[in-house]
Amino acid sequence: MEPEDLVRDHTIYACVMGSRAFGLATEDSDTDRRGVFLAPTPLFWGFEQPPTHVEGPGEERFSWELERFCELALRANPNILECLHSPLVEHLDDTGRELLALRAAFLSRRAHDSFTGYALAQRRKLDADVRAHGAPRWKHAMHLLRLLTSARDLLRTGELTIDVGDRRPEFLAVKRGEISWTEVESRMARLAAETERALHGTPLPAEPDHARVADFLFRTRRTSALRTHADHRVVPGAGRTGRR
Repeated sequence: MEPEDLVRDHTIYACVMGSRAFGLATEDSDTDRRGVFLAPTPLFWGFEQPPTHVEGPGEERFSWELERFCELALRANPNILECLHSPLVEHLDDTGRELLALRAAFLSRRAHDSFTGYALAQRRKLDADVRAHGAPRWKHAMHLLRLLTSARDLLRTGELTIDVGDRRPEFLAVKRGEISWTEVESRMARLAAETERALHGTPLPAEPDHARVADFLFRTRRTSALRTHADHRVVPGAGRTGRR
């Protein structure tokens, strides 16, 4: 079974991400699609395993196999958690609905380290741009402010909301370079400090609900095995790809 066939025939959840999901799209914004596919269980019974992720088919599309997606979500990977909370869902089957019903099980205080760690890496890139060119890439600066805002609000409320809502004008002003870098730095520092304070009173649990997620994955794999055994239509042999 080709990787593209897994995405085409076995996707359980698909959504739009990027600026469109964040409420920051403009006329020239791309449409970034992300998804989760469930590789039929018999594909794991041979020497070659199905891929953990697939790029495509088509441009700006990326999908994860369900197990890999859950692994990353349990680690509070920002991109994965935001994917789970996209307001722009394009495809959803019964297994996908159960995955979305588990969103709270993936949320924990681990999000503090993962979000702030990712933000720190992006900040270093912005600082390098300023040193090299005298200014940051303003679009990246905007998205870093958005990420820091999401992290702070997640720790404060225990819920992840990725659409910026009525904050859209202030973020787009940063993207257009209408806000000085000094002011942007000040906002970043303020958000980082507010995030640290929010951590001490957060309603989030210390760890995600591993047991609940593991039970979901086990039941899903078992159902797939029983279904494909009855159908006699799945032949092991998908190629392995690297992890992402």
